[in-house]
Amino acid sequence: MRRVVYLLGHVVFMCQLFSLLSSCEDRKEHIAAAILDRDSVAMMTSYGVNTLISDSGVIKYRIVTERWEVNQARNPSRWIFDKGLFLEQFDEKFHVESYIQCDTAYYFDQMKLWELRSRVRILTKSGMRFSSEKLYWDERRHELYSDVYSHLVTPERELQGSYFRSNESMTKYYVTNSKGAFEKQDIDGSANDTDSAKLAKDSLQKEMRSPHMPHSTRGLAN
Repeated sequence: MRRVVYLLGHVVFMCQLFSLLSSCEDRKEHIAAAILDRDSVAMMTSYGVNTLISDSGVIKYRIVTERWEVNQARNPSRWIFDKGLFLEQFDEKFHVESYIQCDTAYYFDQMKLWELRSRVRILTKSGMRFSSEKLYWDERRHELYSDVYSHLVTPERELQGSYFRSNESMTKYYVTNSKGAFEKQDIDGSANDTDSAKLAKDSLQKEMRSPHMPHSTRGLAN
């Protein structure tokens, strides 16, 4: 009798143990795997960046951003400025010569390519003001380009169009599908035709040809 009670107690204990293990296994099924996507892990993340950069012992640049992420795990690897970016360039007297600002910026370090997005604003040394919603800066080809609406204002002219391309200093550029205002010297050709004014000159000259003046036929023989 005692043996039967012992066996029954052992069976009940084993059933309880299996039940406990089963419940543990059920709970494990509901536990999600840890979210650790390697593609999202940044090598470095800095906040509140406001730093000066020197060249040959002379301070020439300043970079300001709320968040700077360096991510080598992404493909392609990149620097991410998703809280805005502001870059300034100074002259020898520490006066601002030019600046670049935008809401979001990506720098693809392996491709040497910058991608600026949303409210891109640029002021150059020559006084040109550029605005667009997207701009690429290819450091390998030493050029800038945009395939969306862009607006340029210089001391001599104002241009806007759907495609923009220029050299790094933005001294030689052109805009396609453009419209704008030009000074008379641009039409006459006395200015440096390095942009869309050169393309507009021929068409404007055709439209400005002297009209044919009518002559009176009174007194002429038939």
